[in-house]
Amino acid sequence: MTVTDHSHKAFEQPEEGAQDEAPTVSLRDRLVPPMPGSGMWGWLGPILVALFGGFLRFYRLGTPHSVVFDETYYAKDAFATIKYGVERQFVEGADKLLLAGNENIFKQCGTVGECASYVVHPPVGKWLIGLGELIFGANPFGWRFAAALLGSLSILILARTARRMTRSTLLGCVAGLLLSLDALHFVLSRTALLDIFLMFWVLAGFACLVADRDWFRSRLADWHEAGSPAGGARLGLRPWRLAAGLCLGAAMATKWTGGLYIAAFAIMSLLWDAGARRAVGTGRPYGTVVRRDLPLAAAWMAVVPVVTYVVSFTGWFVTDKGYGRNWDQATANGPVFFVIDSFRSWFDYQKQVLTFHTGLETSHPYQSEPWQWPLLLRPVAFFYESPKNCGAASCSWAVLGTGTPIIWFAGAIALIGMIAWYVATRDWRAGAVLLGYAAGWLPWFYFAIADNRTMFMFYAMPMVPFMILALVLVCGLIIGRESPARPNRRVVGSAVVGAFVLLALVNFGWLYPVIAAEVIPYDSWHARMLFDRWI
Repeated sequence: MTVTDHSHKAFEQPEEGAQDEAPTVSLRDRLVPPMPGSGMWGWLGPILVALFGGFLRFYRLGTPHSVVFDETYYAKDAFATIKYGVERQFVEGADKLLLAGNENIFKQCGTVGECASYVVHPPVGKWLIGLGELIFGANPFGWRFAAALLGSLSILILARTARRMTRSTLLGCVAGLLLSLDALHFVLSRTALLDIFLMFWVLAGFACLVADRDWFRSRLADWHEAGSPAGGARLGLRPWRLAAGLCLGAAMATKWTGGLYIAAFAIMSLLWDAGARRAVGTGRPYGTVVRRDLPLAAAWMAVVPVVTYVVSFTGWFVTDKGYGRNWDQATANGPVFFVIDSFRSWFDYQKQVLTFHTGLETSHPYQSEPWQWPLLLRPVAFFYESPKNCGAASCSWAVLGTGTPIIWFAGAIALIGMIAWYVATRDWRAGAVLLGYAAGWLPWFYFAIADNRTMFMFYAMPMVPFMILALVLVCGLIIGRESPARPNRRVVGSAVVGAFVLLALVNFGWLYPVIAAEVIPYDSWHARMLFDRWI
């Protein structure tokens, strides 16, 4: 897994249509560049990085023993979802009861409908949180377990995806390590909020599409080598694209903003198909994509996500306790009317949710605007207390939802670099990274203007993997290719990249006490506040 063995592969992927520039490279190698080195290390390296990130996330996961920020909504809603299939209303002081070990927190009402709870986020994230509560109990460790698990798995997914994109095991491991050292990812992986689940499903969907890109191109190469008209061929059911549709449907069933990625990634994937068909000599690649690839893509990337979204409300459909369920009327007129009226009630509920955030502009001390997120100008204090008898005159006990500054600031520069690189080379990797980042960021500017919506920095969580991919691609450019004319070039580049990763580790370690709820003197806490607006 050395730089010399692997990372030079990262930027030796000839573009489609580059036959004249690289006549000695076979069509298969242009379409699907070989993976580097040992397949064992291709898995073992990312797994070790993910285990490191997982240790950080699970260590002291139950600390603080408190209901942190919006856990007051999602921990209880998740518990209700596991217990009743839908969210329910709670008694006053339900948070304190849960922290004391008393799970008897639900209101008792005269009718079922009186205790129904109106919630605006779909249920997949709450189902996942609730599974942790089902296994470990409705306590801080239980309701944070799923976030820590999927946060750790996302490190593995990103490392493997970066390896596939760069054809470098080393750069894949760097991607996973940087994600494991990002403070915002760390905090949200240890908190029962929905954003880490949204990020996970978006990243998983993107990873499936990158795998589908290789799968499709490999099939095209097979057809071409067999002497068949590969450019116009139908190439099977595209299992990785189906998996992407399921993952992106789960993202939308976690938060509606996941739907933004469905449209963006579907277009991206079809453009990849057109590029591949052009590379094998298809005369009209875009027309061929419309005829051959679009119908199945529409099923996998449009119908499947919608079905996944509807199925996520199974608990609402099969019980009488959901908000707006109208169960009694639906059951009064036979099974056909029951189905029709159930869907009518569900659509009415969805329409209410659609308009909920419009004009929702209640001021909050930690709110921020989208342009502030990449600069870390207004993080969220998830938890803060000043404990007594802590060994100092004044102490702080905090969980600050911010990113690791060196990663985010370097990431912003790397994204600008990706724009220049894509304009100059049309490299598909730069385009994919920019699209993934833009899909998670730019729509919030519209929401800010059109809806005057109250927003928080942790809404940027789905953007983080793409920011890190941008960083890793820049690292590959810095390391560069092997060149006999410049033998020291890669040594210097590798040293620069290694120094950056080391600085990220040091920066994360410096922030660790204020993102992991360690009790420290107030002066030590204050020294870690990068800007006055962090306080």
